[in-house]
Amino acid sequence: MKRIALDMDEVMADIYAKFLYYFERDLGWRPEKKDYWGIKIYELEGATHLRKYLHAVGFFSDVTPMPNSQKVVAELQQHYEVFVVTSATEFRNSLVDKWDWLSTHFPSIHWKNYVFCGDKSIIDADYMIDDHVSNLQKFRGKGLLYTASHNVHNKDYVRVNNWLEIRQFFQEELAKEGKTL
Repeated sequence: MKRIALDMDEVMADIYAKFLYYFERDLGWRPEKKDYWGIKIYELEGATHLRKYLHAVGFFSDVTPMPNSQKVVAELQQHYEVFVVTSATEFRNSLVDKWDWLSTHFPSIHWKNYVFCGDKSIIDADYMIDDHVSNLQKFRGKGLLYTASHNVHNKDYVRVNNWLEIRQFFQEELAKEGKTL
């Protein structure tokens, strides 16, 4: 079976919803997407402190799965080995949160398929879906760029905007082999 490496944050898990909560709580207003389109939300004036929340115990524990991600992951697992590859070691307190979150929201992904790392260039897979261009640049397989505010101007990779587009991409890949998703 071919392998798919899935990034967690901003691909499987909606981290920006959590940032928006903290932004509004701390700064008293809620930015619109257009306000941070092309940058990370914590790059807005006065919001740099928001990045520190990534290091807090519990930050990753209650984020919402991206729409349709659970269903599409389950479908992909019928034809591919699916691994979750997340840069969790950058945020040491996230390790338990992410483990628990994955086992709760994606119980079909076995814990042996969790890859908590710092440098994704070690990953050996056929496909990687990630929102960070830097991870795809080092990847030797086919990279798919999941749209996030900070990568909207990049045109170097196949872009997927949501999980239904991911499903469509892999339906087309399987069709080349005479298979269906």
